[in-house]
Amino acid sequence: MELGSNSSSGAFILMGISDHPQLEMIFFVVILSSYLLTVIGNSTIILLSRLDARLHTPMYFFLSNLSSLDLAFTTSSVPQMLKNLSGPDKTISYGGCVTQLYVFLWLGATECILLMVMAFDRYVAVCRPLHYITIMNPRLCWLLAAISWLGGLGNSVIQSTFTLQLPFCGHQKVDNFLCEVPAMIKLACGDTSLNEAVLNGVCTFFTAVPLSIILISYCFISWAVLKIHSVEGQRKAFNTCLSHLVVVFLFYGSAIYGYLLPAKSSNQDQGKFISLFYSVVTPMVNPLIYTLRNKEVKGALRRLLGKGRKVS
Repeated sequence: MELGSNSSSGAFILMGISDHPQLEMIFFVVILSSYLLTVIGNSTIILLSRLDARLHTPMYFFLSNLSSLDLAFTTSSVPQMLKNLSGPDKTISYGGCVTQLYVFLWLGATECILLMVMAFDRYVAVCRPLHYITIMNPRLCWLLAAISWLGGLGNSVIQSTFTLQLPFCGHQKVDNFLCEVPAMIKLACGDTSLNEAVLNGVCTFFTAVPLSIILISYCFISWAVLKIHSVEGQRKAFNTCLSHLVVVFLFYGSAIYGYLLPAKSSNQDQGKFISLFYSVVTPMVNPLIYTLRNKEVKGALRRLLGKGRKVS
Protein backbone atom coordinates (compact mmCIF):
# COMPACT_ATOMS: atom_id res chain seq x y z
CA MET A 1 0.00 0.00 0.00
CA GLU A 2 1.43 3.32 -1.03
CA LEU A 3 0.27 6.90 -1.20
CA GLY A 4 0.99 9.89 -3.44
CA SER A 5 2.02 8.30 -6.70
CA ASN A 6 1.26 4.89 -5.21
CA SER A 7 -1.79 2.74 -4.70
CA SER A 8 -4.30 3.92 -2.12
CA SER A 9 -5.62 0.49 -1.16
CA GLY A 10 -4.83 -1.72 1.81
CA ALA A 11 -4.04 -0.70 5.35
CA PHE A 12 -1.38 0.79 7.60
CA ILE A 13 0.07 -0.91 10.65
CA LEU A 14 0.21 1.30 13.73
CA MET A 15 3.21 0.23 15.82
CA GLY A 16 1.62 1.59 18.99
CA ILE A 17 2.82 3.36 22.09
CA SER A 18 5.43 0.93 23.40
CA ASP A 19 7.70 -1.80 22.05
CA HIS A 20 6.84 -3.97 25.08
CA PRO A 21 3.66 -6.04 24.48
CA GLN A 22 3.35 -6.84 28.20
CA LEU A 23 2.58 -3.17 28.88
CA GLU A 24 -0.34 -3.01 26.45
CA MET A 25 -3.01 -4.00 28.97
CA ILE A 26 -1.75 -1.38 31.42
CA PHE A 27 -1.87 1.27 28.70
CA PHE A 28 -5.35 0.06 27.71
CA VAL A 29 -6.73 0.50 31.24
CA VAL A 30 -5.05 3.88 31.79
CA ILE A 31 -6.09 5.31 28.42
CA LEU A 32 -9.65 3.96 28.70
CA SER A 33 -9.99 5.53 32.16
CA SER A 34 -8.60 8.84 30.86
CA TYR A 35 -10.99 8.76 27.90
CA LEU A 36 -14.02 8.15 30.13
CA LEU A 37 -12.97 11.05 32.38
CA THR A 38 -12.53 13.22 29.28
CA VAL A 39 -16.03 12.39 28.03
CA ILE A 40 -17.63 12.96 31.45
CA GLY A 41 -15.74 16.18 32.23
CA ASN A 42 -16.17 17.88 28.87
CA SER A 43 -19.79 16.74 28.48
CA THR A 44 -20.55 18.20 31.91
CA ILE A 45 -19.13 21.60 30.91
CA ILE A 46 -21.12 21.59 27.64
CA LEU A 47 -24.30 20.58 29.49
CA LEU A 48 -23.91 23.21 32.21
CA SER A 49 -23.12 25.94 29.67
CA ARG A 50 -26.34 25.15 27.80
CA LEU A 51 -28.71 24.54 30.74
CA ASP A 52 -27.66 27.17 33.30
CA ALA A 53 -28.72 30.70 32.32
CA ARG A 54 -25.98 32.20 34.55
CA LEU A 55 -23.37 30.63 32.29
CA HIS A 56 -24.79 32.14 29.10
CA THR A 57 -21.77 34.44 28.76
CA PRO A 58 -19.02 34.74 26.13
CA MET A 59 -16.47 33.04 28.39
CA TYR A 60 -18.59 29.90 28.79
CA PHE A 61 -19.60 29.98 25.13
CA PHE A 62 -15.92 29.66 24.19
CA LEU A 63 -15.31 27.16 27.00
CA SER A 64 -18.11 24.93 25.66
CA ASN A 65 -16.49 25.22 22.23
CA LEU A 66 -13.19 24.10 23.75
CA SER A 67 -14.90 21.16 25.47
CA SER A 68 -16.63 20.13 22.23
CA LEU A 69 -13.29 20.36 20.45
CA ASP A 70 -11.52 18.29 23.11
CA LEU A 71 -14.22 15.61 22.91
CA ALA A 72 -13.82 15.36 19.13
CA PHE A 73 -10.01 15.65 19.36
CA THR A 74 -9.58 12.71 21.72
CA THR A 75 -12.29 10.65 19.99
CA SER A 76 -10.41 10.97 16.69
CA SER A 77 -7.55 8.87 18.07
CA VAL A 78 -8.40 7.04 21.31
CA PRO A 79 -10.97 4.45 20.05
CA GLN A 80 -8.52 3.24 17.38
CA MET A 81 -5.76 3.22 19.98
CA LEU A 82 -7.87 1.10 22.36
CA LYS A 83 -8.76 -1.31 19.55
CA ASN A 84 -5.09 -1.82 18.72
CA LEU A 85 -4.14 -2.27 22.38
CA SER A 86 -6.89 -4.85 23.01
CA GLY A 87 -5.69 -7.47 20.52
CA PRO A 88 -3.07 -8.54 17.99
CA ASP A 89 -4.60 -6.58 15.11
CA LYS A 90 -2.69 -3.28 14.80
CA THR A 91 -3.99 -2.23 11.40
CA ILE A 92 -5.91 0.85 10.38
CA SER A 93 -7.55 1.12 6.96
CA TYR A 94 -6.27 3.59 4.38
CA GLY A 95 -9.51 5.57 4.69
CA GLY A 96 -9.30 5.49 8.47
CA CYS A 97 -5.72 6.74 8.43
CA VAL A 98 -6.50 9.58 6.01
CA THR A 99 -9.57 10.59 8.04
CA GLN A 100 -7.56 10.56 11.26
CA LEU A 101 -4.80 12.62 9.63
CA TYR A 102 -7.21 15.34 8.48
CA VAL A 103 -9.41 15.43 11.60
CA PHE A 104 -6.59 15.31 14.16
CA LEU A 105 -4.71 18.18 12.50
CA TRP A 106 -7.93 20.17 11.98
CA LEU A 107 -8.90 20.00 15.65
CA GLY A 108 -5.36 20.65 16.89
CA ALA A 109 -5.02 23.79 14.77
CA THR A 110 -8.51 24.91 15.81
CA GLU A 111 -7.50 24.70 19.47
CA CYS A 112 -4.48 26.93 18.77
CA ILE A 113 -6.77 29.65 17.45
CA LEU A 114 -9.53 29.10 20.02
CA LEU A 115 -7.14 29.53 22.96
CA MET A 116 -6.09 32.87 21.44
CA VAL A 117 -9.75 33.89 21.14
CA MET A 118 -10.34 32.96 24.78
CA ALA A 119 -7.37 35.13 25.80
CA PHE A 120 -8.91 38.05 23.87
CA ASP A 121 -12.20 37.46 25.72
CA ARG A 122 -10.39 37.62 29.08
CA TYR A 123 -8.54 40.77 27.98
CA VAL A 124 -11.82 42.55 27.19
CA ALA A 125 -13.44 41.29 30.43
CA VAL A 126 -10.61 42.55 32.65
CA CYS A 127 -9.33 45.60 30.77
CA ARG A 128 -12.63 46.88 29.32
CA PRO A 129 -15.24 45.64 31.82
CA LEU A 130 -17.76 48.44 31.20
CA HIS A 131 -17.78 47.70 27.46
CA TYR A 132 -17.51 43.90 27.75
CA ILE A 133 -21.11 43.03 26.82
CA THR A 134 -21.09 45.53 23.95
CA ILE A 135 -17.79 44.33 22.48
CA MET A 136 -18.29 40.58 23.06
CA ASN A 137 -21.76 40.51 21.56
CA PRO A 138 -23.26 37.21 20.31
CA ARG A 139 -22.51 38.01 16.68
CA LEU A 140 -18.79 38.58 17.37
CA CYS A 141 -18.61 35.45 19.55
CA TRP A 142 -20.07 33.28 16.78
CA LEU A 143 -17.77 34.92 14.23
CA LEU A 144 -14.66 34.27 16.34
CA ALA A 145 -15.72 30.66 16.94
CA ALA A 146 -16.31 30.16 13.20
CA ILE A 147 -12.90 31.65 12.37
CA SER A 148 -11.29 29.21 14.82
CA TRP A 149 -12.95 26.13 13.35
CA LEU A 150 -12.58 27.17 9.70
CA GLY A 151 -8.98 28.34 10.19
CA GLY A 152 -8.06 24.96 11.65
CA LEU A 153 -9.82 23.19 8.79
CA GLY A 154 -7.92 25.22 6.19
CA ASN A 155 -4.60 24.36 7.83
CA SER A 156 -5.50 20.66 7.88
CA VAL A 157 -6.53 20.57 4.24
CA ILE A 158 -3.24 22.16 3.16
CA GLN A 159 -0.86 20.16 5.35
CA SER A 160 -2.57 16.78 5.19
CA THR A 161 -3.05 16.90 1.42
CA PHE A 162 0.58 17.92 0.96
CA THR A 163 1.74 15.06 3.21
CA LEU A 164 -0.34 12.49 1.32
CA GLN A 165 1.50 13.34 -1.90
CA LEU A 166 4.71 11.83 -0.51
CA PRO A 167 5.95 8.49 -1.94
CA PHE A 168 5.79 5.72 0.67
CA CYS A 169 7.33 2.95 -1.48
CA GLY A 170 5.16 0.23 0.02
CA HIS A 171 6.02 1.14 3.62
CA GLN A 172 3.08 0.28 5.88
CA LYS A 173 4.41 0.46 9.43
CA VAL A 174 3.64 3.80 11.07
CA ASP A 175 5.87 4.09 14.13
CA ASN A 176 3.18 5.74 16.24
CA PHE A 177 -0.26 5.02 17.69
CA LEU A 178 -2.06 7.34 15.25
CA CYS A 179 -1.71 8.80 11.77
CA GLU A 180 -0.39 12.33 12.16
CA VAL A 181 1.83 14.43 9.94
CA PRO A 182 5.25 13.92 11.64
CA ALA A 183 4.74 10.13 11.74
CA MET A 184 3.71 10.06 8.06
CA ILE A 185 6.75 12.13 7.07
CA LYS A 186 8.97 9.61 8.85
CA LEU A 187 7.32 6.85 6.81
CA ALA A 188 8.12 8.46 3.45
CA CYS A 189 10.96 7.07 1.34
CA GLY A 190 11.72 10.20 -0.70
CA ASP A 191 13.08 13.63 0.08
CA THR A 192 10.90 15.16 2.81
CA SER A 193 12.82 18.41 3.31
CA LEU A 194 10.11 20.48 1.60
CA ASN A 195 7.37 18.81 3.65
CA GLU A 196 9.30 19.45 6.85
CA ALA A 197 9.82 23.08 5.84
CA VAL A 198 6.10 23.51 5.16
CA LEU A 199 5.22 21.72 8.42
CA ASN A 200 7.59 23.93 10.42
CA GLY A 201 6.44 27.10 8.67
CA VAL A 202 2.72 26.50 9.13
CA CYS A 203 3.12 25.22 12.69
CA THR A 204 5.32 28.18 13.59
CA PHE A 205 2.56 30.47 12.34
CA PHE A 206 -0.17 28.56 14.22
CA THR A 207 1.84 28.54 17.45
CA ALA A 208 4.00 31.67 17.47
CA VAL A 209 1.29 34.11 16.37
CA PRO A 210 -1.49 32.94 18.73
CA LEU A 211 0.94 32.40 21.60
CA SER A 212 2.42 35.88 21.16
CA ILE A 213 -1.06 37.44 21.16
CA ILE A 214 -1.98 35.41 24.26
CA LEU A 215 1.13 36.53 26.15
CA ILE A 216 0.65 40.18 25.13
CA SER A 217 -3.00 39.98 26.24
CA TYR A 218 -1.96 38.65 29.62
CA CYS A 219 0.62 41.39 30.06
CA PHE A 220 -2.21 43.93 29.74
CA ILE A 221 -4.44 41.77 31.96
CA SER A 222 -1.77 41.55 34.68
CA TRP A 223 -1.35 45.32 34.63
CA ALA A 224 -5.11 45.82 34.90
CA VAL A 225 -5.47 43.27 37.73
CA LEU A 226 -2.79 45.02 39.78
CA LYS A 227 -4.86 48.22 39.54
CA ILE A 228 -7.91 46.54 41.09
CA HIS A 229 -8.23 47.82 44.67
CA SER A 230 -10.41 44.96 45.89
CA VAL A 231 -8.46 41.89 47.02
CA GLU A 232 -11.47 39.70 46.20
CA GLY A 233 -11.64 41.22 42.71
CA GLN A 234 -7.96 40.56 42.16
CA ARG A 235 -8.35 36.95 43.35
CA LYS A 236 -11.33 36.29 41.07
CA ALA A 237 -9.59 37.74 38.01
CA PHE A 238 -6.37 35.90 38.84
CA ASN A 239 -8.11 32.52 39.27
CA THR A 240 -10.03 32.83 36.00
CA CYS A 241 -6.96 33.83 34.01
CA LEU A 242 -4.65 31.31 35.70
CA SER A 243 -6.86 28.42 34.55
CA HIS A 244 -6.61 29.57 30.95
CA LEU A 245 -2.84 30.10 31.16
CA VAL A 246 -2.26 26.58 32.51
CA VAL A 247 -4.25 25.12 29.59
CA VAL A 248 -2.31 27.31 27.14
CA PHE A 249 1.10 26.17 28.35
CA LEU A 250 0.09 22.49 28.51
CA PHE A 251 -1.23 22.50 24.95
CA TYR A 252 1.29 24.79 23.26
CA GLY A 253 4.28 23.25 25.03
CA SER A 254 3.47 19.74 23.83
CA ALA A 255 2.39 20.89 20.34
CA ILE A 256 5.60 22.87 19.78
CA TYR A 257 7.72 19.88 20.81
CA GLY A 258 5.70 17.44 18.70
CA TYR A 259 5.44 19.47 15.49
CA LEU A 260 8.32 21.95 15.33
CA LEU A 261 11.20 19.53 15.87
CA PRO A 262 12.56 18.01 12.64
CA ALA A 263 10.38 14.99 11.90
CA LYS A 264 13.24 12.75 10.71
CA SER A 265 15.65 13.50 13.55
CA SER A 266 13.48 13.74 16.67
CA ASN A 267 13.43 10.91 19.20
CA GLN A 268 10.47 8.68 18.33
CA ASP A 269 9.77 7.46 21.88
CA GLN A 270 9.66 11.06 23.12
CA GLY A 271 7.47 11.94 20.15
CA LYS A 272 5.00 9.20 21.07
CA PHE A 273 4.84 10.42 24.67
CA ILE A 274 4.21 14.00 23.55
CA SER A 275 1.51 12.85 21.10
CA LEU A 276 -0.09 10.84 23.90
CA PHE A 277 0.06 13.88 26.16
CA TYR A 278 -1.76 16.33 23.89
CA SER A 279 -4.20 13.75 22.48
CA VAL A 280 -5.20 12.08 25.78
CA VAL A 281 -3.94 13.92 28.86
CA THR A 282 -4.66 17.56 27.90
CA PRO A 283 -8.34 16.98 26.93
CA MET A 284 -8.80 15.11 30.22
CA VAL A 285 -7.30 17.77 32.52
CA ASN A 286 -8.86 20.82 30.80
CA PRO A 287 -12.27 20.39 32.52
CA LEU A 288 -10.55 19.88 35.88
CA ILE A 289 -8.41 22.98 35.46
CA TYR A 290 -11.40 25.13 34.53
CA THR A 291 -13.75 23.83 37.25
CA LEU A 292 -11.66 23.19 40.37
CA ARG A 293 -11.14 26.91 41.05
CA ASN A 294 -14.34 28.13 39.36
CA LYS A 295 -17.20 28.88 41.74
CA GLU A 296 -19.64 29.60 38.90
CA VAL A 297 -19.25 26.16 37.33
CA LYS A 298 -19.38 24.40 40.71
CA GLY A 299 -22.49 26.41 41.62
CA ALA A 300 -24.14 25.50 38.30
CA LEU A 301 -23.36 21.83 38.90
CA ARG A 302 -24.88 21.97 42.40
CA ARG A 303 -28.01 23.63 41.02
CA LEU A 304 -28.34 21.01 38.29
CA LEU A 305 -27.89 18.15 40.76
CA GLY A 306 -30.38 19.82 43.11
CA LYS A 307 -32.98 19.97 40.34
CA GLY A 308 -32.33 16.31 39.60
CA ARG A 309 -32.97 15.31 43.21
CA LYS A 310 -36.20 17.33 43.31
CA VAL A 311 -37.47 15.66 40.13
CA SER A 312 -36.65 12.20 41.46
